[in-house]
Amino acid sequence: MKTLIAALALSLTTFVSVMTGTARAQEPVWIQIAARPTLQEARAEAQSFAARLPDVSGFALGGGWYGIVLGPYSRNDADRVLQVYRAEGQIPRDSFIAFSSNLGNQFYPTGATANTVVEPAVDTPDLEPIDPAAVTQAPDTPDEAAPEQVQSTLPDETPAEARRSEARLTGEERKDLQIALKAAGFYNAAIDGAFGRGTRSSMSEWQTARGYEPTGVLTTAQRKALMDEYNAPLISVGMAPVRDSRAGISMQIPAGEVAFDRYESPFAVYGPSGDLGAQVLLISQPGDQGTLFGLYEIMQTLEIVPLNGPRERGSNSFTLEGQGSDIVSYTEARLANGEIKGFTLVWPAGDEDRRARVLAAMKASFARTEGVLDPAAGADAPQDVDLIAGLDVRKPRLSRSGFFVDGKGSVVTTADVVQGCGRVTLDHEYQAEVAHVDATTGVAVLRPAQDLAPMGFARLASSSARLNSDIAVSGFSYEGVLGAPSLSWGSLQDVKDLQGNTGVSRLQLSSQPGDAGGPILTKDGAVQGMLLGENAGATQLPEGVRFAANAETLRAALAAAGVSASDAAADVAALPIGALTRQANGMTVLVSCWE
Repeated sequence: MKTLIAALALSLTTFVSVMTGTARAQEPVWIQIAARPTLQEARAEAQSFAARLPDVSGFALGGGWYGIVLGPYSRNDADRVLQVYRAEGQIPRDSFIAFSSNLGNQFYPTGATANTVVEPAVDTPDLEPIDPAAVTQAPDTPDEAAPEQVQSTLPDETPAEARRSEARLTGEERKDLQIALKAAGFYNAAIDGAFGRGTRSSMSEWQTARGYEPTGVLTTAQRKALMDEYNAPLISVGMAPVRDSRAGISMQIPAGEVAFDRYESPFAVYGPSGDLGAQVLLISQPGDQGTLFGLYEIMQTLEIVPLNGPRERGSNSFTLEGQGSDIVSYTEARLANGEIKGFTLVWPAGDEDRRARVLAAMKASFARTEGVLDPAAGADAPQDVDLIAGLDVRKPRLSRSGFFVDGKGSVVTTADVVQGCGRVTLDHEYQAEVAHVDATTGVAVLRPAQDLAPMGFARLASSSARLNSDIAVSGFSYEGVLGAPSLSWGSLQDVKDLQGNTGVSRLQLSSQPGDAGGPILTKDGAVQGMLLGENAGATQLPEGVRFAANAETLRAALAAAGVSASDAAADVAALPIGALTRQANGMTVLVSCWE
């Protein structure tokens, strides 16, 4: 333990030296370990922690609440301190990372410099406060920041009086106490509301740890202190009940971290207003099952819904969970009486304990009220193809063309598009695996995760076209923006490249980067090869000079991947331009690389 304290002291010294430099490398953070409803209790608690831990401070939280924190630390040091102190039982298990904007005036140590950061105000136009008692399991919520003041404590009780007041508790209130004891690490039995020997023992242990007489029966004041301790994560983010009359939804939201931003159907958007970067979307729109299923697909294209995580869709509802490197999100929506309503919570990664408490409170308090958001809401907002209702659409890192080479959906594409990808998709919808890649020839072969039935597939030419004959490349010239491939015409200039490599043809062709990987066709529909990416070397070639891996090179790559190539028929007449275009469109596919 002494080694840890020394390490922490060194970390703090290093942190202070960095902060006094010309630029701050990282915003300081704190570890909130307790919250008390009176200044007197908070000072006593801070003194108790300071007797065994370094770096203890106390700050007003607003609304008459007072928090005890450790710090300040860099974020990495704070994560380490939190992990070690929790493991050693030095701090409560529900302790969490807090930010300076959550802290008001400093009251401990005495004479310490005040923290002057003002808590962000919650701007919620068109919102109406609702009675917290009307929301299921609604936690106590702070009012707007108030001047520091000493509040009187609830009168203590004798064991007999405590038992009488305890007898008036509802079943849910008794379960809440067990939940709070379990979260604090003192109870590990069933949450049943029955105060048997196990519950009494855990109450005694909690009383001892908090400096109370271990009677095994909590007084009214002690029950409040226990629940305040349990609800500290919710208090820190300003959980508050709101009713959005336009969306027809009432629920608890972390009002200290999000504020109303705009209506843009089907969302009421509550953007970040604090340091956490949290977001809340209220989902509200008229519709049927088809609308619900469409929303389910659309939500998964948004950057706020990371790809990793469970998805579940039923006949009248769905849930989406996403875990990314920076954020974690949860979405639920349900169809009832022709109205789809739900919500999305976006939370920073690494704050899981607090996120879980916030999400549980939101789910428990969610209620449908009269009304649904007008589908025209936000129609006058600026439009962008990369946005849906003002939210960023997830975009691939790179997209190029490819083409089907058999009836199962195997694809040939350029090797450049599959390098360093977290995943590869065909037409943004179907997952694909890399079956073979050859950086020397620039050819990659993909195998779809599930068998596909393409409209058409390539048939490779058995011999090269004549020099100066017309050729066309079918490709997604603008990386899928247009939604369909297009044909770009050129001519075959040579059956080898500039270094004499006979596996590559030289073309005269005007093309776009997105065309790379597309099939090179002659007028009879035979595939002569695959367009390679532009030469990124130091030599600047004349405009329109492009290269293609020829049919024999493609056959070798397909054989290495275990795919059988189909040969084009000989002596086939030239196809009408419309028929050639349809054939090319049927075999060409958009290949995308995602992080």
